[in-house]
Amino acid sequence: MNTKTNLNSLDFQELENFVTKKLNLPKYRTVQLWNWIWAKNCTDFEEMTDVSKDTRRLLREKAYLFRPAVEKVSKSKDGTVKFLLRLEDGELIETVLIPSVAKDGGGRVTQCLSTQVGCAMGCTFCSTGKLGFTRNMNMAEILGQVQAARHYLQDTRPEHPIIRNLVFMGMGEPLLNFDNLMKSLKTLHHPKGLAFSVRRITVSTCGIQKGLKELGDSNLAYLAVSLHAPTQEKRAMLMPKAAKWQLEDLLAALETYNLHTRERMTLEYLVLGGVNDTAEDARELVKICSRLKAKLNLIPYNDTPGSPYKAPTPENLLAFEKALWAKNVTAIIRKSKGQDIEAACGQLRAEYELQQNSAQ
Repeated sequence: MNTKTNLNSLDFQELENFVTKKLNLPKYRTVQLWNWIWAKNCTDFEEMTDVSKDTRRLLREKAYLFRPAVEKVSKSKDGTVKFLLRLEDGELIETVLIPSVAKDGGGRVTQCLSTQVGCAMGCTFCSTGKLGFTRNMNMAEILGQVQAARHYLQDTRPEHPIIRNLVFMGMGEPLLNFDNLMKSLKTLHHPKGLAFSVRRITVSTCGIQKGLKELGDSNLAYLAVSLHAPTQEKRAMLMPKAAKWQLEDLLAALETYNLHTRERMTLEYLVLGGVNDTAEDARELVKICSRLKAKLNLIPYNDTPGSPYKAPTPENLLAFEKALWAKNVTAIIRKSKGQDIEAACGQLRAEYELQQNSAQ
């Protein structure tokens, strides 16, 4: 059993307590270590050149630095990169880098982060949900995805693209791992570390009552809500566990959600051909959007083997979007990326066969 402390799992206050109380070192060492771990992406105490040899020796005796190990990197023809990561206990999760081009022409990427091994929600259209739920991820595992991706970009991309935005939209339901989510968000914002701004982080939820208000009051991230159905009946069909919180009650909570001054929440709507893309669905969506300060992302379904659903036809998708715009709803068709490597919305499922094969 490893009795050492993984420093990647400690927030700033916890690290300070460890430095001053467990190691009996001066408080200023906390900032040094924090900067090396999060700003400089360090994985080895020996790389910490402004830390004395005696202190590094003490650190090796009492602590270690572990982040998820990259098992496999899959590259899409559109530039999307998916990582299969192995956690310290051997579990596998996935994270995705989605490329974009900044206004100045420079490289920028958005990273999609996972918060749980598997998912307990069981949404009928989602590959991750079919895995079932294994466990929550801790902060070291959640933010270790960022560290692993930064290391990959530094090693493989000479132009050093910046991870500009983070979206908690990967495997799992973030609000069901609330404590580790909040701990991760606070660490992301710390000015001596990764120093992400609030407007660069989005947390997506399928509509969990517990923790929603607290997330809004924290002002640590923007909100996205996986709506996917405009009525309680269809939501119960598509998202049976999420729909236990009645749609009307969810909307009432969103009406009072604490938004930043110029912030709009995002409503995510997975468009399933012939299921939730009718003219009546559009009318019901208009009613919902009229109640909220929100924009609507229309996400065409990504065909998945064995799924009962299909993608909408391009004609129906465009007609659906136009029906919403005609009623002054800001609806944007979000182009899916990474479909050829199963990295698009709803396709993350981790390659558990790799785990099984390695155990044989």
